Amino acid sequence: MELQQLRYVIAVSETLNFTRAAERCHVVQSALSHRVAALEKELGARLFDRTNRSVRLTAAGEAFLPQARAALAATERAADEVAATFGGVRGTVTVGMIPTFTVFDVVDVLRTYRAAYPDATVRLRSGASEVLIEGVRTGTVDLALLGVPDGFSTAGVVARRLAVDHLVLVVPEAERVDGPLTLSATADRPYADYPAGGAGRAESDQAFERAGVRRTVAFEVDRSETMLELIAAGLCVGMAARETVPDGAGLAVVPLVDGPTRSQLLVHSKLLSPAARALLTVMDHHTQ
Repeated sequence: MELQQLRYVIAVSETLNFTRAAERCHVVQSALSHRVAALEKELGARLFDRTNRSVRLTAAGEAFLPQARAALAATERAADEVAATFGGVRGTVTVGMIPTFTVFDVVDVLRTYRAAYPDATVRLRSGASEVLIEGVRTGTVDLALLGVPDGFSTAGVVARRLAVDHLVLVVPEAERVDGPLTLSATADRPYADYPAGGAGRAESDQAFERAGVRRTVAFEVDRSETMLELIAAGLCVGMAARETVPDGAGLAVVPLVDGPTRSQLLVHSKLLSPAARALLTVMDHHTQ
């Protein structure tokens, strides 16, 4: 079993296509396919089911993939640790971030980091909190900046609460009212919210449940920008952290007496590379 074979397996699992995996790894497809087949023979199990139209992981492949990622990451980390003993920070750090993170200016953090560690590479990943924290657990994300409701599980990672936000009601500018309001006073309006089952939706669902009030979610969105556009068009109302609502965009905010809260968290894996540790230090300085 060779490290290059692990890289090939990971590339195929992420692209679900041998041609695209070969392009990513800068080899011809026949060479990549041959090395993956050789690994499968060594393991005594097929890692992928292949047809003319699709590629998917087998049960053996699902079991093998996390260990392949961990082994490859450990090897790369070992080389980075050696470089760090000579004062150099290199390697790649993957940072996940929800679009509505507001505790510090991420661009400013990356500017400071880049100036101090020009040999390190940063990969930015945007997504939902529940997806990003799973990435931290599985090792595909090093650090993540999240927004989560009460009761959100951070098992398996190191988590730090950076701030607690009290969400406000967002309405069209023409419907600006003096607040604060209760959730029951807003329940007859159509709402825009994030997909059910996710951390972003749970914040508001929990608040309405505590208030004993039912509402109608007329629009499910996966981007905060889309939610604000729908509200500005007069189609609905929604809830958001005040800092994420731009001024002059046809929107107004109204405080809520019993509105949702969300915690903004910094989470990371228990074992960090030198590049990730250095970025964590810069983030720490920006939260002080």
